[in-house]
Amino acid sequence: MTLVLHGRKVVPGVVEGEALVSHETISGWGGIDPERGVITERRHELAGQCFTGKILVFPGAKGSSGWSGFFQASRLAGTAPLGMIFTAMTTKVALGAVVTRVPAVLVPTEQHPLDVISTGDWVRIDAASGVVEIKKSD
Repeated sequence: MTLVLHGRKVVPGVVEGEALVSHETISGWGGIDPERGVITERRHELAGQCFTGKILVFPGAKGSSGWSGFFQASRLAGTAPLGMIFTAMTTKVALGAVVTRVPAVLVPTEQHPLDVISTGDWVRIDAASGVVEIKKSD
């Protein structure tokens, strides 16, 4: 079964891969290890999980403006996510997506992307058109 969501382009491009879903915002500074592409925030639901080569689906960024710098460092280290889908637009997450240089889409919470997409689902992002296709893993 393929589900389709419609959002707004943040960074253009087309990419597909396995989803890694967080229902919690992600901290960049002190919350990720850009050298390993791992979420290190101790109390985070994805603590210890690697986002490298995955489509990161999450509400957005939290913390300081250093968020974008840490995600840019993951791009430079070759550990960045393949793409990003988020539900809340902030300057932190927008700049983070731009400097990470991966296709990114804002999908409004009314479409329930965090409830529809599960970790392990195959996701295709066509950011230019704002279309997100989900192939359920179950």
